[in-house]
Amino acid sequence: MNTIIHRVGTIYLPVENPELASNWYQEKLGAIENFRNEEKAILDFANQSFFLVKSQKGEKAAFQDGKDKEHFFLTFEVDGIEDLKKLHYVLMEKGVTVGDIEDRGHPGNNFVFFDMDGNKFDVWSELSPSFKEKYLISQD
Repeated sequence: MNTIIHRVGTIYLPVENPELASNWYQEKLGAIENFRNEEKAILDFANQSFFLVKSQKGEKAAFQDGKDKEHFFLTFEVDGIEDLKKLHYVLMEKGVTVGDIEDRGHPGNNFVFFDMDGNKFDVWSELSPSFKEKYLISQD
């Protein structure tokens, strides 16, 4: 079924200090800052626009799942297990808090990492077929 909605344009993340958080995302993840003031920073990375919004201390973009565990709200995709391992290593080398690479019983592997404000993210070793097709990434 076709849909009128074509993409997610912006993701909003709670951060305590937009300037410090923006610097963290630039240094650790290669984000590009497009705008910043005292209330927010606007970044581009992973083919997405991220707004880092000044929030109350301790606010995080996560939720408790049915087993009462904190769950990430967003999964980044990389192109294959080697890229997953490389990113995992690079983030560890940069001092980012990362979880172990896991086999969760579906295609590919994953790991989680946290930004400086405790926002939890997931990384998956499989690019979606529609993304590969749109951006002409070879599908081995």
